[in-house]
Amino acid sequence: MKIHTFHLGGVHPDENKITAEMSTQVAALPKQAIFPLSQHIGAPAKPVVQRGDKVKVGTLIAEAGGFVSAPIYSSVSGTVAKIDTSIDATGYRKPVIIINVEGDEWEENIDRTDKLEKLSDHPELTPEEIIERIKVAGVTGMGGAGFPTFIKLCPPPTAKAECVIINGVECEPYITSDYRLMMEHSDEIIEGVRLLMKAAKVDKAYIGIEDNKPKAIQLFEEKTADIQNIEIVPLAKKYPQGGEKQLVDAVIHRQVPAPPAIPVNVGAIVQNVGTAFAVYQAVMKHKPLFERYTTVTGKEIKNPGNFLVRMGTPFSQLIDSCGGLPDGDNKVLAGGPMMGKAVMSLDVPVCKGTNSITVLSGFDAHRKSIQPCIRCGKCVDACPMGLEPYLLATLSSMKEYERLEQEDVTSCISCGSCQFTCPSHRPILDNILQGKGAVMSIIKSRQKK
Repeated sequence: MKIHTFHLGGVHPDENKITAEMSTQVAALPKQAIFPLSQHIGAPAKPVVQRGDKVKVGTLIAEAGGFVSAPIYSSVSGTVAKIDTSIDATGYRKPVIIINVEGDEWEENIDRTDKLEKLSDHPELTPEEIIERIKVAGVTGMGGAGFPTFIKLCPPPTAKAECVIINGVECEPYITSDYRLMMEHSDEIIEGVRLLMKAAKVDKAYIGIEDNKPKAIQLFEEKTADIQNIEIVPLAKKYPQGGEKQLVDAVIHRQVPAPPAIPVNVGAIVQNVGTAFAVYQAVMKHKPLFERYTTVTGKEIKNPGNFLVRMGTPFSQLIDSCGGLPDGDNKVLAGGPMMGKAVMSLDVPVCKGTNSITVLSGFDAHRKSIQPCIRCGKCVDACPMGLEPYLLATLSSMKEYERLEQEDVTSCISCGSCQFTCPSHRPILDNILQGKGAVMSIIKSRQKK
């Protein structure tokens, strides 16, 4: 079996896949569900309900707020309590819709049966119809980026898609939600891949899976043995293998240029396995995106697990169902330890991009003491984008934004490999992100002129 990987940089943190062989449980409904209007890249959604309105599971509660945006659907049935603001995973107060949960009544048009609907049985589904259903259902990138899926399927005229690449890598430590989804819903994922291929008008797809998931590789190879145009690509255990540009490099050996270039500029449309599953449900089952697979994990968590969670469920409820927070110091992350964000409140709800709630406890919850840079160059060796992280961090702290832009800070994918590998425990990525944000604002202001 040939193992593929990307050609530049990367690290291999301890995997800590504690929940890998734990079957998915259905999480209990919340008493009150909180729906942030910004669960995706782009313009926030606009509420179409008001206080006192009755909603069902699958009722539209907020419409897309622009072209780059996505609608939001209720994951619960009940009464709209209020439209307010609440702290999200970034620590800022953002607009939300809050719904008091009453029962579990679903919209009638959602197909809740387990019958597998195959694309081959639905010749009436044109590429345009598939894309429209994906758009209407509010499907966004489920790997965490949150980019509206329909936009990726409509590349600019200057780019031509040649293949779809499915991200089944899940290289971030601790997280196993994608792995459980692959093991439990392989048939639906494959039909989702076929739908994505037809929507993108390509005749080739690759599913990349890291070789620390041999059962998933074997399962998908068996399921696709008679499908000539879907290829399973085993990948080496290396982070950040799941990054779009790294995955394109590993699978089809093409390098995506610096921004504003995107994978389709070299012929690839990249989607997460969770997105492929959501596409299947949206197109074949008329089911909007309102629930997702999420891992709740940590070395000191009593009963970690994988859950099918209704969006809007507070982190506190899921953590309590796993035995609560351990005694002592804890850091709760929305996501994994490499790219996840530490939350300021456990009232933060599960959203479209919440693939994991990771609890770091004790020693792991604290940053190491920062020491002077020893010029070892490990951050340069680790950077999968070929950047010089120590230099970008220094320029950011000195607010040298013009030089920072010249040094391609916008190519940083925020993977944290530099900070992870630094023997002096310097906050390299933290500084870079501050500078990158400033540079991005400067670029946007320049474009408006």
